[in-house]
Amino acid sequence: MSTELVRGDRGDSVLLVTNTLVRLGLLNIATENFDEKVEEAIKAFQQGRGITATGIINPVTARMLEEARWKLGDRVLSISTGALMHGDDVTSLQTRLIEMGFNCGKIDGIYGVSTESAVKEFQKSAGLPVDGKFGPATLIALMRLVKTVSGGAPAQLREHTYHAQRGPALANKVIVLDPSWGGEFTGEVGFGVIESETMFDIAQRLEGRLIALGVSVYLTRSAKNSPLENQRIQFTNSVNPDLVIALKVDKYKNEKANGVATYYYGSTTHGIHSVIGEKFANLVQREICARTEFQNCRTHPKSWDLLRLIKAPVVRIDFGYLSNPKDAKLLAELKTREQIVESIVIAIQRLYLSAEEDAKTGTLRISDLRRAGIRK
Repeated sequence: MSTELVRGDRGDSVLLVTNTLVRLGLLNIATENFDEKVEEAIKAFQQGRGITATGIINPVTARMLEEARWKLGDRVLSISTGALMHGDDVTSLQTRLIEMGFNCGKIDGIYGVSTESAVKEFQKSAGLPVDGKFGPATLIALMRLVKTVSGGAPAQLREHTYHAQRGPALANKVIVLDPSWGGEFTGEVGFGVIESETMFDIAQRLEGRLIALGVSVYLTRSAKNSPLENQRIQFTNSVNPDLVIALKVDKYKNEKANGVATYYYGSTTHGIHSVIGEKFANLVQREICARTEFQNCRTHPKSWDLLRLIKAPVVRIDFGYLSNPKDAKLLAELKTREQIVESIVIAIQRLYLSAEEDAKTGTLRISDLRRAGIRK
């Protein structure tokens, strides 16, 4: 889908969307008219999926609607020569396989190599032909066995265990920084802050601090160019990081919107979230708000591609609004940028400390890390 659908539009494209909304229980009857009821249903869908609730069907929303219309058993799942299969049916399959102890990796709704491998392992254990295709026979076997299995959230437990095994030292960690490109704010406020330059400046300052602590750091872009999102995701996965931090500034038509917010991978619709992502989001949000004058806009689960498709825990930090005079002024100050950098570094260290070693929010300093024996 290359164009957007908005209230007032009509036609077969709207009818296809409303059919999906009816199936999801968000609309009573399918229609080819994009009216107020359809708009409200779209907002409800977007909110449930962890994307911005605009009521507009853009390409991202259209893709998620397409994924949502598939239920487990509707089609045979397999890896073909074309694009990988996406959908809620894949998410359901991954969730059930993981609950039974078969490792699919991250629950991302994509039938990739890891999911196919888990299906093969399941087929082998169930005495089925091992072909990696999730068809009717495999579905029946899965539904029979899944009723006998219960307990916990293995994916979250596996993530937590891996994180704990990595230990508190930063010297063996790999961290990717993803500074947004954005652009110059053209409204009445902004204080000359250009998002691409400001986020890259913060990323470089952060890179220097982390390298000094022994961390291997990768940036997804240079000062002069920015790869597309799918290229940044592919690059990030290729370096197998422990943590990914995306840096961004927001803008809004109402200049009263202000404050810092953090986002981690999670979906209330599917009941999944990144344990480590959520923990780090909470830590960095509290540290930033304790050390700067930014308003606290809290942490939120989202299922944006950057959060969903990167295998490692990812957190995106939105440092205020360039459309807000106070936030823009803060971002223009080098003092604030240094406070942001220190907040992130301390949050990273607190992420890897045990409860006994941790300190209260806003009290730890980078100089404390050596004295605590965290770094040689």
